[in-house]
Amino acid sequence: MNSTTKQTILIVDPERDFVLWASEHLAAPSVEIVGVTNGEDALKLIESKPADVVVVELRMGPMNGMQLLQRLRGRDPNAMVILTTGFPMTSAIIEAMKYGAYEFLRKETITFEIRAVIESALKAREALNASNTTHTPVNSEEAAQEHFIGNAPAMQEVFKMIGRVSRADAPVMITGESGVGKEVVAKAIHRFSLRAKSEFVAINCAAIPQNLLESELFGHEKGAFTGAFSRREGRFEQCSKGTLFLDEIGEMPLEVQSKLLRVLQEGQYSRVGGNETLTTGARILAATNKDLEAEVAAGRFREDLFYRLNVVRIHIPPLRERQEDVPVLARFFLQRLSSSTAGTPFRFSQEALESLTDYHWPGNVRELENTIQRAVVLANTSVLLPSNLPLGQMSPAATAAGQKGDDPVGEAIDLLFECASTEGKELLPWLEREFTRRAMERTNNNQVQAAKLLGITRATLRKRVERFNLVEKEAG
Repeated sequence: MNSTTKQTILIVDPERDFVLWASEHLAAPSVEIVGVTNGEDALKLIESKPADVVVVELRMGPMNGMQLLQRLRGRDPNAMVILTTGFPMTSAIIEAMKYGAYEFLRKETITFEIRAVIESALKAREALNASNTTHTPVNSEEAAQEHFIGNAPAMQEVFKMIGRVSRADAPVMITGESGVGKEVVAKAIHRFSLRAKSEFVAINCAAIPQNLLESELFGHEKGAFTGAFSRREGRFEQCSKGTLFLDEIGEMPLEVQSKLLRVLQEGQYSRVGGNETLTTGARILAATNKDLEAEVAAGRFREDLFYRLNVVRIHIPPLRERQEDVPVLARFFLQRLSSSTAGTPFRFSQEALESLTDYHWPGNVRELENTIQRAVVLANTSVLLPSNLPLGQMSPAATAAGQKGDDPVGEAIDLLFECASTEGKELLPWLEREFTRRAMERTNNNQVQAAKLLGITRATLRKRVERFNLVEKEAG
């Protein structure tokens, strides 16, 4: 915060302690910090003294943070508003970005993030003031709730991207491994967009033969091919005001790719066997688990189409890279399955949750959901145990891929064990303990970061910390 002109930061939070903390934490000669405890006072204050950046708590009354965000953006389309709260719902994050929030911070990590975000927002505000740029206010239509779950930082970024891209009609490329939830992201973009009341159509390009895929997308005229007994509307015609999701776009034949390119460039196409030029306003979302850059280099995917589709890219990380989400997702699936099953609701034992968290999940979220569904169907008690979870019932190749690299520290210790002398073997427990202790020291006892540093899961790290009494030692 080194601007030569003082800028104003407004803190809006019902907790006075947070207002005081933020005021002290953000104090700098170049800024003036003002704090209030409700939205009404914030609006009154801004009438007489505009703020360059506003930090707003989501959960407050009678005007909540989302309502204040919309009011502020309605007054000033360039308003830099940062929303905060303890444990935000996915839909709240998406809505906030849709309505133009600059950022959404979680209270549990705000200590480490707020200064950098504030500095970035102040610089952005200064640049906007200098250029006198304005933006069109976003529509404030109430958005639907989205059952999309994830507390991992990478997923929080996905939610923010969904909110941002829902404000415009640009094509979006959604990437990620099979089973991560690419169609769920596409549906969320549609649901939070201005097209939400129009149709959402999903097409799996890998599941439809080439001759039928072209007809499915663009329609056909009577007699266009054998079996075409009448004219048929294509998906572009059916959802002209909605969203068309092209899943597995990397499997689309080159002949169909050229027609799709014309739609993206000009919004025009013709039915199979027809000469009439039709227009469509459908928004196109695409998804793939392939490396499309490699497909372009190999000549299997058109380069011009790739750039047309890849205007905005949202990458969904695999479940093994966000294992802190596994228990949350598991409980969600179990609750949903329990509500549709007569009898006592199911619950996980602690050991079962740890077993789920430690697993590699090569099939991602889809595999997790199917695993829990099978456990519920076959369980003979209301408490699911590790024995109820069919984690080992997968292909040997997938099992090997899932286990490889889960615990590089353990692999190193195994190698030392094989090479060590009889006396050296006694050092192995000490070596494992030292790896764990030093990782905890380097990360200031942050177990999530320490686990990533060691290349193991948080559950495995927690067991080591308890086994070696590292928490007690640090406390003592």
